[in-house]
Amino acid sequence: MTSRRSVLAGMAATATLSALPVRAQGWRQALIAGTYAAKGGAGVYRLPASGRSWSVGAADPALKDASFGVSRGDMRYFVREFARGRMVATDRDGKILADLPSGGDDPCHIAIAPNGALLAVANYSSGTVALYPLAAGMPQPPIIRQHKGTGPRTDRQAGPHAHWVGFTPDNRFLHAVDLGADAVFAYALSTGEIGDPAIAWRAPAGSGPRHLAYHPTLPIGYVVTEFANTLTTLDAQADGTLTTRATNSLLPPDWQGTSYGAHIAIDSAGRRLYASNRGHNSIAVFDLAEDGSATLAQHIPCGGDWPRFFLLLEDSGQLLVANERSGNVAIFDLTYDGRLRATPARIAVPGVVFLDRA
Repeated sequence: MTSRRSVLAGMAATATLSALPVRAQGWRQALIAGTYAAKGGAGVYRLPASGRSWSVGAADPALKDASFGVSRGDMRYFVREFARGRMVATDRDGKILADLPSGGDDPCHIAIAPNGALLAVANYSSGTVALYPLAAGMPQPPIIRQHKGTGPRTDRQAGPHAHWVGFTPDNRFLHAVDLGADAVFAYALSTGEIGDPAIAWRAPAGSGPRHLAYHPTLPIGYVVTEFANTLTTLDAQADGTLTTRATNSLLPPDWQGTSYGAHIAIDSAGRRLYASNRGHNSIAVFDLAEDGSATLAQHIPCGGDWPRFFLLLEDSGQLLVANERSGNVAIFDLTYDGRLRATPARIAVPGVVFLDRA
């Protein structure tokens, strides 16, 4: 079984403020950063706001290899990514309130249901999904479901590899993106029972679907593929299935090197979509039309090496890129048209793979 592989400076000067969103709250918002221990990370770091940027505070060693997290109310939930992984619940101050098995090996993604009743974890190496009922925010013993499937890439697709989980906005389905099976699976939730996974969408063979994002107002999903380096627009059906509408490349047409699609996010208005490219080391920006159709608008260097994750801070007009291999967070300004503007600001965080608001 394949094992798991191994934004923040000041607003622009007065002369350029007309091109940037003028929002101050984000400057005062502390952040957290999850890291990989093998890349030098010491746990989850707190990044206190410092003037117009952020400083690097202490790391919590009890949360080593916390590669993804999600929060709701006063609770945080992390996955610790290693064999026989863990799912850890904490309060906002980092006090551990629950520490449970992740339901598989190398958990890499976690999501919470819109109604706060369920928590889901994707376990990469075992190809399993764990669903935790939540009682007043506290996770209960998980229900574990096993994916099945392979792909043509024997080095990375010899078995299922759950890479992302997310609940539909109407809370009727859980989708799980599986890189190894070249598929998105759906779990029906409306009956009150959690059944076996059903195929919601079959990706092109060998494309390696990695992450999905839902449009904030339309019944549309967007999938980034790791191997094919594509963005696929999917129409969501009432039965939880997804149908292909269009596919765009994440890379420039003249790019000849090796690259792997990674993270994806959409702004709250549903007008811009962002995706990261590891290898090409860039962020791709897409304009989204009123019907959700995507058109490439920009490529911009990511400000480091291997942009595994990025955090969109619309209130402060910024996008922060977690560059895993270079161990830094690069800070970009968001212009009013949704494009990115590079800044020289960097935050040194060894092995950074995840960012969130504190």
